[in-house]
Amino acid sequence: MFNLTIRSYPLSISKCRALLKVFYLSMVFFFVLFSASSYSATKQQIIEIQKAAQKHVLNTVRPESGTKLEVHAADIDNRVRASNCPEPLETSSTSSNPAASNITVLVKCPSDNWRVYVPVRLTLTGPQVIAKHSLNRGQVIAKSDVYIGMVDLLRQRRQGFSSVNGIIGAKLKRNLRAGEAVESSDICVVCRNESVVIKAIHNGMAITTKGTALTDGSQGEQIKVKNNKSNRIIVGRVTGIAEVTVQF
Repeated sequence: MFNLTIRSYPLSISKCRALLKVFYLSMVFFFVLFSASSYSATKQQIIEIQKAAQKHVLNTVRPESGTKLEVHAADIDNRVRASNCPEPLETSSTSSNPAASNITVLVKCPSDNWRVYVPVRLTLTGPQVIAKHSLNRGQVIAKSDVYIGMVDLLRQRRQGFSSVNGIIGAKLKRNLRAGEAVESSDICVVCRNESVVIKAIHNGMAITTKGTALTDGSQGEQIKVKNNKSNRIIVGRVTGIAEVTVQF
């Protein structure tokens, strides 16, 4: 029987085969690991991928005038396959909505046949009316109660106000903390069961009368009001503090 001797210890053919199998598996693992690491992205390549994704969002998303858009690409696993692309990276996305809080951008290098999906977080700030100090429910808002500040519009719950002109004299429907943005649902420009001026407009002529609001209303909303003289219920649009306009 043939024997192989290593360090003076005799080994059978079956044991030799087992050792050779372990050796070959180790070599295969080494080459796979080496191949994977050779394609893993470097720190600079990851930065370039993130910059490409951010640039794509800034170039395709069109925010409203007066607002400021900031973008931040998510971290990328350094084990992702990438290379120094010999041509400019190509980018694309399915969304260009400025109201989206996140947009996923596809960054790819066609020449080297790799692609990476990069989530990009959006922050859209704009001027909004903010409470200068704590305000109580039922309080009528004065100019000294509010100021204009920059707010993250994408994380604001509801529609706010970019000017104080439309809310001075409005009544609060809930308590507000100092620094909190005033939203449309927080106030009533016209308040239920309170007196309003009904302005009826017909062919350029305007007639005013007194009425009572049957529902709360913000600027521009349509509400029901009762004419105090005729007791007739009509629908008008809120056009100012305690003012409803009806078109005939």
